[in-house]
Amino acid sequence: MDWLPCHVDRIAEVGAGTGRLTMELIERGQRIVAVEPALPLRRILRRKLAAANHGDRVQVIQGFFDRLPLPDDFADLVVACSAFTPAPGHGGEAGLAEMERVCRPGGSVVIIWPNHLDWLAARGYRYVSFPGPMAVEFGSHQEAVELAEIFYPKAAGEIQRQGWRRVPFEVLGLNPPRDLAFKVLAP
Repeated sequence: MDWLPCHVDRIAEVGAGTGRLTMELIERGQRIVAVEPALPLRRILRRKLAAANHGDRVQVIQGFFDRLPLPDDFADLVVACSAFTPAPGHGGEAGLAEMERVCRPGGSVVIIWPNHLDWLAARGYRYVSFPGPMAVEFGSHQEAVELAEIFYPKAAGEIQRQGWRRVPFEVLGLNPPRDLAFKVLAP
């Protein structure tokens, strides 16, 4: 997350989910608006924010990629993490246009863990990848084994043998979220 801008006025996070990225963004902006369409996920995010005493710095609102309930030129940084794709239901052309609409001139639109890099490149986005090992950190070794048995059965045996609580993405068979696509809007 070190690559993202620090000390900006306003951040819009689109597809915030339960707040995995939101919690990381809190120290980067004066005001954060987390946009999430699913009510159960918004509830979880609000509880997380309240428990961390950040409820006053982050506004959680309902919205979709293709109809963001924010004004033009609203944010210095507009970001989505693992939620945006070229498919219309997950962003698409309309969602990308909306993200750019709410980003102020000179601000950045960032898609973390992008797919379809050629599609984004054709729309003026640059790709950056960061080297180094990355892992999923589970609450305990037992939790890692239990969840792997459900979601990553091919990895469960190795996780059990190694005694891991922190499991490399590659062991789970996942592409790590080490990359992003970004566009700085013309001033």
